[in-house]
Amino acid sequence: MRYSTTHKQETREKLMSSSRAIAKQGGFESTGVDALMASIGLTGGAFYSHFPSKQALFEALIEEEVDNSAKMLAGNEDSSSDHVAKCLRSYLSTSHALHPEVGCVLPTLGAEIARATPQVRETVEQALKVTQKSWSQRTGDSDAAWALIAQCVGALVLARAVESERTRKEILAASRRFLGKTLAMDSLK
Repeated sequence: MRYSTTHKQETREKLMSSSRAIAKQGGFESTGVDALMASIGLTGGAFYSHFPSKQALFEALIEEEVDNSAKMLAGNEDSSSDHVAKCLRSYLSTSHALHPEVGCVLPTLGAEIARATPQVRETVEQALKVTQKSWSQRTGDSDAAWALIAQCVGALVLARAVESERTRKEILAASRRFLGKTLAMDSLK
C-alpha cells in the first residue's frame, strides 16, 4: 500500500500531539517509545522513522510547547491593556489545574526540563524571556514579571499536588487575589 506524500508528516504531528498529552499527564521519562507509538496505533519500531531518539522527541515537544506558551502569554501589540490579568486568570484556573494535558508544560515537566540538556534549558529560557519582557513592559516592573511567572507555575504545581478540590480552589484563588493586590489589578481580586 502506498502512502500519501503527506503521510509521514501527518504521522509525526499525531505522534507529537499524543506524546505531548501523555508526557504532561504522566511524565515523559516514565513513558516508553512503545506506549507513545501505541497511542497513535503504530508499533515502537516505526518511531525511529520520525525521530532519531526519544530525546529528540522530548526536545521537539519542549520547543513547540514553550514557543506556543510564550506567544500566548506575551501577546502582541494588538492585545488588550489587561492582557496580563487575562493570562493570570486563565493560567490560575481550575480548568488549567485539572487538565495538564492541554496546559503549560512547565508545571508538569519542569523537573524533567531541569535535568535536560543545555539546549533544552536554553530553549525554555528564551521562551520565558519573551513572556517576561512582555509582562515587564505591560506592568512596568521587570522583577514583578519574573515573580508573576514563578507564582503562576508554583501555584499550579501546588494546585495539582493536593487531593481536595476545595484546597485546589483555595490555592488558585489566593494566588489570583495576591497577584491582583500586588499589581493593583482589580480584575484579578
